Amino acid sequence: MKKIIQSLVAVATFGAFALSANAQAIKIQIVDMAKLYDNHYKTVEQNAKIQTDDQKAQEEVDRMNKEGNALVEEYKALNDQANNPALSADAKSKGQMEAQKKLEGIQRKQQEVQTFVQNTRNSLQQRLMTFRSLMLEEIGKIAADVAKRKGATLLLDKAGPTQIGISSIVFSDPAFDITDEVMNELNKDRPANAPTAPAATSASPAAPAAGSPAITVPGALKK
Repeated sequence: MKKIIQSLVAVATFGAFALSANAQAIKIQIVDMAKLYDNHYKTVEQNAKIQTDDQKAQEEVDRMNKEGNALVEEYKALNDQANNPALSADAKSKGQMEAQKKLEGIQRKQQEVQTFVQNTRNSLQQRLMTFRSLMLEEIGKIAADVAKRKGATLLLDKAGPTQIGISSIVFSDPAFDITDEVMNELNKDRPANAPTAPAATSASPAAPAAGSPAITVPGALKK
């Protein structure tokens, strides 16, 4: 009986020692990946480029819409002329045919605008997604290096939301947060002329630019 008790004590002592050793071996650090991504100078530069390309796309949409609306005015004139009661039947028929051709040109222009906007939106979004994926991989590696240098065995991202929309880390001691250190590491090679203020991440041309109404033909085309 005494031997059994001694054995149990030995096992319990070993287990407690193992748990203590494991607890001492685990060192957790916290990082905010979203903050690191948003404030990285490469992200700021990329967002500025996307904004510039988005603006150019808006200007192109503006130009195409103006061309389309010029066709609309021509169509209206031809349509009014074809409906002139003073014209002969042949003249009316000819005018209606010309108006129909103009209408078909307007429809092609509408489709051209829609295709351009959709293709541009898809292209800019794909560029942003590809860039984000590569940057997060790069940032993650640097964050891991910083954490390892500090002796961490586990690095957690406090930016990621759970399925119910809250941070996966409800509370953490700021002493364990290495976000600023990683930020310094990321931006140590930032060019002197690189922008510092985060730019907006919108990468989709919306509807036609202000001042350039969409191409519509009253009574002839659906809005």
